[in-house]
Amino acid sequence: MTIAESQLHLPKTLYLETTNRCNLRCKGCIQYRGSWEAERDLTLDDVAMITDQLPELERIVLHGIGEPLLNKDLPEIIRHLKKRHIHVLFNSNGILLNQQRQDELIRAGLDEIRISIDAATSEGYRAIRNSADFDRLLDNLQRFTATLAGCHGNRPRISLWFLGTRKNITELPGLIKIAADVGVPEVYLQRLVYFQDDAGYGVARQDNTLVEAERRTSDLILESQDLADRLGVSLKASGGTTPFASLRGQDHALAPWRKCYRPQTLAYITANGNVLPCCISPFATIDYDAIVLGNVFDEPLTEIWGGPKYQNFRQQRQSDTPPVCCRGCGLFWSL
Repeated sequence: MTIAESQLHLPKTLYLETTNRCNLRCKGCIQYRGSWEAERDLTLDDVAMITDQLPELERIVLHGIGEPLLNKDLPEIIRHLKKRHIHVLFNSNGILLNQQRQDELIRAGLDEIRISIDAATSEGYRAIRNSADFDRLLDNLQRFTATLAGCHGNRPRISLWFLGTRKNITELPGLIKIAADVGVPEVYLQRLVYFQDDAGYGVARQDNTLVEAERRTSDLILESQDLADRLGVSLKASGGTTPFASLRGQDHALAPWRKCYRPQTLAYITANGNVLPCCISPFATIDYDAIVLGNVFDEPLTEIWGGPKYQNFRQQRQSDTPPVCCRGCGLFWSL
C-alpha cells in the first residue's frame, strides 16, 4: 500500500540523538566498528529548533548511537521538553549515573530511564561491553532505586535491557535476580541487530542471533520467565511484547517490514541532524547514505518528512524487495 502525502501527519514520537559520543565500545553496537558520523552533541538550542517544528510531539527518546549522560546539557534539555508536557526517556549504560546525575534527572522531570546491561556477571559484562565497571553499575542502580524510594517518587521509571545473543542468553536468569535484588521492576530482552549485507562486527553477526526454535534458548527464556514471576519482576521484550513473540517477529517469510509503522509515525534524528527511518537502521546496513532521508540543519523537518526520499523509502518498504535495513527486522522493536 502506497502512503500518500495527504495521509501523513507529522510524528508525535521522536528519537533524538543527544550525543553520538560514548564511554564504552560495546561489541553489539556500531560504535565497536566505528561511528557513521563525526562526534557531536546536540545543544539545547538545537533541540528547541527541532522540536519546535513538531507541535503535536508527545514522546521523545533522547538516545541513539552514544551515551546521553555525556551531554552536559541533558538536564536542561529534559526540563525544556517537560515544559511542553512531553514524555521523555532514554537508554543509558548507567556507568555515569552517580548521585549527582540521579538528582539532576529527577529534578529535571525525566519520565523513564532504560539501563542497557546485557549481562549478570562481571565476566559476562566485560565480554560484551568491554568494561570492568559492572560493580560500579550495580552500585549506581542500587543507589538510584534507594533515592527514588526515599523521596517516595516513581519517576523516572527504571528498567533493565538485555541484548540477547546465543552466547550471553545463559545470563538472563541471573539478570532477573539482580533486578529483584536492586528493586528494578522490569527486564526487557532485545534481539540482536546485525548488518544484512556484510560479515558484521563484534557480536553483531547472524550466527549470534537467538532462534526461538532452539531448545537451549527456549529453555532459558522459560526459566527466566518462571523466575521473574516468582520474584515479582516483569520480563518482556522490546516493543512491549513477549520474548517468544519478539523472536518470531524476525521470520523473513512473513515479510514483517510491511507491517512496520515507524516510517509513517516517528522520526530518528542523529546528533549531526541526519534524519533516518528508525533507530534500528544504522545497525542493519553498511549503506549509510541510503538511510539518510534529509538533514534538519539544511531544510525544515516538514519538507523532509513529506519529501521524495522519505516517500520512496516508505513505498519500497511495502514491496517484496524492501530497503536492506528492513530485511532483517521484525515487527517488535523498542517502543
